[in-house]
Amino acid sequence: MTASEKSELARFLDLAHAVARGGGYLDGRPEYDFADDPEIGDLSPLPPHDSDTLERIEADVRSCTACRLCEGRKNAVPGEGFARPTVMVIGEGPGQSEDESGRPFVGKAGQLLDKMLAAIGLSRETNCFIANVVKCRPPGNRDPQPDETAACRPFLERQAMLLKPAFVLCAGRVAARNLLDTDEPIGRLRGRVSGIEIAGMTIPFLATYHPSALLRNEDLKRPAWEDLKLLRSAIDKAGLAPSETGKT
Repeated sequence: MTASEKSELARFLDLAHAVARGGGYLDGRPEYDFADDPEIGDLSPLPPHDSDTLERIEADVRSCTACRLCEGRKNAVPGEGFARPTVMVIGEGPGQSEDESGRPFVGKAGQLLDKMLAAIGLSRETNCFIANVVKCRPPGNRDPQPDETAACRPFLERQAMLLKPAFVLCAGRVAARNLLDTDEPIGRLRGRVSGIEIAGMTIPFLATYHPSALLRNEDLKRPAWEDLKLLRSAIDKAGLAPSETGKT
């Protein structure tokens, strides 16, 4: 509302009040000291595709204060990797190493993830992009709360919209449950390629155990390897040979 519109409204209300009291303005039209309201920009959490960039998303993530996780972070962790990925890997959230470095999956679990991806011809340098459902470390590495994942979801949607990955690989129970909106355990969600709706796109999706779970329980390594072989097979069936997965 402009200052002029506010003044007119105020004059009308003052006049109505004076008439109701049986009088009117005694000293002419009063003056008011109003200012124009600031202009409000586009409030959509998803900027137009042709104006958004990974750099803009990264800057928005690093300056975000939309939930309580921003209060304890050293660094937000937007994600990193290849800009036209065959696979978008989505995990739970940053741990201590990631919070200190600002990079995803760089601790012991991240080093194992890199080895797992390399075993089927994938890497963050040539054909993968790695992100998380929340971009700041939850205190004590606790599970992120629903309002925290909801606050971060637009960033993940924007990333997927730009990256347009051929596949999504979900690492772990927390990420899978958030992405699929389900309470099913990871053991029932893994082992098959299905589809997931992200940013208006249906993307082939496969869930597997989080690398940190493999570090705690070696019995999970074999089923996780079966998941990776299934992903590699799906990539091959899509016509993306190992030598082509890193090409734009």
